[in-house]
Amino acid sequence: MLPRSAWRIIELDVPTRKYRTPRVYEQTIPLAGRVLRQMFVQDLGHDEPTILLTNQWHTPAPALLTRYAQRMLIENALSDAVRFFHIDALSSAVGLKVDFDMALLVLASGLYRLVARRMRGYGDAQARQIFRDLIDMSADVEVSDKEVTVRFHRRAHLPILLASDLMEKLVPVPWWKGLPLRLTI
Repeated sequence: MLPRSAWRIIELDVPTRKYRTPRVYEQTIPLAGRVLRQMFVQDLGHDEPTILLTNQWHTPAPALLTRYAQRMLIENALSDAVRFFHIDALSSAVGLKVDFDMALLVLASGLYRLVARRMRGYGDAQARQIFRDLIDMSADVEVSDKEVTVRFHRRAHLPILLASDLMEKLVPVPWWKGLPLRLTI
């Protein structure tokens, strides 16, 4: 256990972050014939310290921690997508299909994010919540010579959809041979 005086307090320049002044202890360690920079970080909102191992000697600690936090957000989003879109239930046992399945997962997750960005209060929602509240609802689908219309039934989250800019607009869908999509109630 290190004495409190061994730690230095740094400030993270992220205004929306709850824990902006973590304590850091840095040291160099030899590993596999190399010397690396090891950082222990406390007061990030976790019970245990975060340990960072890097070969970036000249990057200041606040910049490293901010980049680490951004990477964790991406990893958490991918982890949520893997759980929601069931990447563990791959479409084939063939190894090459794993890359295709992962590409589909990232594409589907991105499409959910695009939809969520247009919905008030869903900008940071996970795929599971977006699906439950905004996608998984009953509707009647009508295909005519001019368009495909999806008519939603009344539901608790319908006002959020109505407030978005997706309703009553014709959205061209190229693979439908020029037929547009219309969302309505």
